[in-house]
Amino acid sequence: MTTVTQTDVLLIGAGIMSATLAVMLKELTPALDIQLYEVLASEAQESSNAWNNAGTGHAALCEMNYTTESADGTIDISKALDVNTQFDLSRQFWSYLVKKGAIPDPQQFIHPVPHYSFVTGEKNIHFLKKRFAALTAHHCFAGMEYSEDKAQIAQWLPLIMEQRDPTQNVAITRMNTGTDVNYGALTALLLNSLKETTGFTAHFLSQVRDLKREGDRWQVEINDVISGEKRHVLAKFVFIGAGGASLPLLQKSKIPEAEGYAGFPVSGIWLRCDDPEISAKHDAKVYGKAAVGSPPMSVPHLDRRHIDGKLSLLFGPFAGFSTKFLKHGSYLDFFKSIDFHNLLPLMAVGRDDMALTEYLIGQVLETDKQRLAALQDYFPAAKQTNWRIEIAGQRVQIIKKDPIHGGVLQFGTELVKAQDSSLIAMLGASPGASTAVAIMIHVLEQCFADTLQQPEVLTKMQQMLPSYGQSLMDNAALCQAVRKETAATLNIGTV
Repeated sequence: MTTVTQTDVLLIGAGIMSATLAVMLKELTPALDIQLYEVLASEAQESSNAWNNAGTGHAALCEMNYTTESADGTIDISKALDVNTQFDLSRQFWSYLVKKGAIPDPQQFIHPVPHYSFVTGEKNIHFLKKRFAALTAHHCFAGMEYSEDKAQIAQWLPLIMEQRDPTQNVAITRMNTGTDVNYGALTALLLNSLKETTGFTAHFLSQVRDLKREGDRWQVEINDVISGEKRHVLAKFVFIGAGGASLPLLQKSKIPEAEGYAGFPVSGIWLRCDDPEISAKHDAKVYGKAAVGSPPMSVPHLDRRHIDGKLSLLFGPFAGFSTKFLKHGSYLDFFKSIDFHNLLPLMAVGRDDMALTEYLIGQVLETDKQRLAALQDYFPAAKQTNWRIEIAGQRVQIIKKDPIHGGVLQFGTELVKAQDSSLIAMLGASPGASTAVAIMIHVLEQCFADTLQQPEVLTKMQQMLPSYGQSLMDNAALCQAVRKETAATLNIGTV
């Protein structure tokens, strides 16, 4: 016999997105009943897992793909400003939880690690210099440093300069306000903070098989992975935050807004070094510039990571191709996602994005020797024996209808909402986790607008997020004050 239960809010997926939304909703409206369902045995085992993502507190401090060069040579910093201030919202929310004791120790998930942009060659140096000038003209990027001084760079980044050709021209920008964030640990902390609250339940080894509209509720069909037992949950609101599995579940909802969306799966590969002597020499996240014609996902970086109390270095990502939508998914995922509505957008992207196809083929065919050579562009003294392969998580890039091209491949994240605001799905990838709070604010504003209009809820929102309703881009004094406070609360040292 199939059991039937009811809930106010049903969350699909136990990653950073669902965990963030659950905590925010419980803070704003404690009386809500919230149920979370996850197919795996524990939280944060896919894209939120520390080994499955870059762990960068994406704030556009070093990611050069967020600052594009226009045809007239000017640098557009609008995307960088957007990502930068979205990460501020994450810092504010985490600080609020630390202050109230919901997160006992911020160093369980966040550490200060300076962020660097690194380039070689006159053309790239010219770009970096223009990027530095454009960013530092805005208060959000105050404190950024620029250097072509090899002795100074060697002091900050010894691994980068060790055994480097002394005739090679190099340049960097440096931001001390960078962080390394373990989003898997943060997800666990967020869900742990909900254990003592009433009206929240997390169900693991529970696979959402289907969902359909039943009157004013969503009927969600869930199977117990171990026993095979089936249950139905009637939910007023559904959030699909299941990473790569979000697209198939969105398609099952049959909302008109989902028509035409498709997904292109890309797997990731890191080179990983656990040698403490090497890791100790690289207190940095160093981002390079993607090769001409390669997609944004290909931006190389050499990162210090704090995971499970140990230091490691990751270099990559190298792309692979898999038809899975999840690391623990099925090779049939991609094929099952193709339908009448998204076939044309898929074909259009396949026709127009040959650079991506060529890039992926090249990456799949790369040898260990070629990967080491790529690493040695950033760490010339690197030896193969100190590095091993680490398979990262799957990313499903968004493909959507386009009136001009038929279909376009879109990088980043996107929310797809039912017209009546009873269901919303999050698709896409980076900067994802770093901007989880900003994304969940959009979910709240789109799907809980009436709730947010209540004076007591709005007051609570402003307690959680002191800059809510104001612009850190426009208000330099507020920006400085918020950053000073969150830096102190999170114990990350710098403003």
